[in-house]
Amino acid sequence: MRFEHEGQAARVVFGPGRAIDAVAEVEKLGGRPMVIVGESAAEISRPLLERVGNIEADRIARVRQHVPVEDADAARLRAAEVGAHSLLAVGGGSAIGLAKAVALTTGLPIVAVPTTYSGSEMTAVWGMTENAVKTTGRDTRVAPKAVVYDPELTYSLPPEVTAASGLNAVAHCVDSLWAEGRDPLTETMAERGIASLAQGLPAAIAEASGEAPRSLCLVGAWLAASAFAGAGSSLHHKLCHVLGGRFNLPHADTHAVVLPWATRLAVRQVPEAGAVIGRALGSEDPVVGLRALSVRLGAPQTLAELGLTRAQALEVADDLPLDRLATPFEVDRGDLRELLLGATEGEPT
Repeated sequence: MRFEHEGQAARVVFGPGRAIDAVAEVEKLGGRPMVIVGESAAEISRPLLERVGNIEADRIARVRQHVPVEDADAARLRAAEVGAHSLLAVGGGSAIGLAKAVALTTGLPIVAVPTTYSGSEMTAVWGMTENAVKTTGRDTRVAPKAVVYDPELTYSLPPEVTAASGLNAVAHCVDSLWAEGRDPLTETMAERGIASLAQGLPAAIAEASGEAPRSLCLVGAWLAASAFAGAGSSLHHKLCHVLGGRFNLPHADTHAVVLPWATRLAVRQVPEAGAVIGRALGSEDPVVGLRALSVRLGAPQTLAELGLTRAQALEVADDLPLDRLATPFEVDRGDLRELLLGATEGEPT
């Protein structure tokens, strides 16, 4: 066995009612913060935002998925205009992603307060979209310095967002199990993360304001993102980023749909990954287990439901450079067509 592990040094604050502690985390960084908070998170985070101080002039509210380059440029310009010393990102992956885009060129430290299960808060991965092409990379400057998890901020997540965001977190675990940087620690975190999410998500949807299931989901998302941060991305995420950037598909839903199909292909080559997934889900067949969880959560089952056509799926299958998939095993055009057509149309397996 040979591996190299590089962990993230973020400080993690966890617990119900802890969102307000983000104020202290920002104060530790000194100076003036610029707040990035999406519209969906503005109301639930109001007590926190009011404690930050006079932030209306220093607030970015234009937050869009896949981080369009023009949004990143505008936020960077605003940070310079207000003399920001740090960034406070409150919301899902899009808000935290925009903060990362600013940090990438400015080096400003980030305090993240996630309100979904996206996991972006625990990684050094950034992503931006320009001309329908999503570019991603890794840079330690974009990894948040502190992360505050408060399950109370997730109580208002609609069931469909809980399902899609939670399955996106499961996908972080799953993809990390065959990524080139996987090691015993990332595998352990991935297995515990899948198990926590599989247990917590159905209960969270059934009881939106249940503290225990929401906490379990956030623990799962934290472990998932930590596994992903250590192991890196591979087939599933690389493919979903292409689909999302090119066709502007909803981020979390796309990950949720593609997950069992990417897993079906990958576990043929990495059966030990399938064993971990199956064990975490309590299923002999990891693909069957993932599909059953997705159906139970009421998540979309095909990319066609999200607006992707058969022609668009074949377009990606036929022109995507295969080395972009970053798999430690060979993937050919036939494999990719089978995966994308299955995910698009839900063809029987």
